[in-house]
Amino acid sequence: MEEIDFILDSTKELMEGSLSHLEKEFLNIRAGKASPAMLGGVKVDYYGSATPLSQVANINTPDARTISVTPWEKNMLHPIEKAIMIANLGFNPMNNGDNIIISVPALTEERRRDLVKQAKSEAEDAKIGIRNARKEANTDIKKLEKDGLSEDVCKGAEEEVQDLTNAYIKKVDELLVAKEAEIMKV
Repeated sequence: MEEIDFILDSTKELMEGSLSHLEKEFLNIRAGKASPAMLGGVKVDYYGSATPLSQVANINTPDARTISVTPWEKNMLHPIEKAIMIANLGFNPMNNGDNIIISVPALTEERRRDLVKQAKSEAEDAKIGIRNARKEANTDIKKLEKDGLSEDVCKGAEEEVQDLTNAYIKKVDELLVAKEAEIMKV
C-alpha cells in the first residue's frame, strides 16, 4: 500500500507540474494588454553573458498599451533594444536616451486566432504530459502486481490514477477556455 501511495503522490506531482508549466506558457501568450511578463524570455548580452532582461533593467507598464524598460546602466540601452528586436516578439522598441518605450499594438482578428491556436497547442502539450504521467503510474502499478500485490488493490489504484488524470485534464480545459476568452475579448 505504501508503494501505491508513493506512485499516486508522484503522479499527482507530475500532473501538477504539467499544469503549472501550462500556466507559465499562457502568461507568455499576450492578449493585447501590456505586461512585463511579455519580455520574460528576452536575454540581453551583459558583458558577454546572456542575462534575463529583468536582471539588467526595470520593466514597467505605465498604461495598458505601453511597456517601459529602464536600464540600470545607461550603456545597456542599445544591447537591450537589440535583444528585444532579436526576441522577435513583434514589438518595435523606441529609445529616448533614458529608457526604451514599447508600444504594444492592438491585436488583429487574425493574430487573435493565431494566439488561440498557440494556446490550444500548449494545452494539448500539457494534456500529453498528464497522460504520460498516467502511463508511467500504470506501468509501476503493473510491476507491483507482478511482484505479488493483489489484483483488487492494483485495479483500485489504476482507477485512482484515471480519476486524477480526468481531474487534471478538466483543469487544463478550464484554463484553455479562460485564456481563449481573454484573447478574443476586444
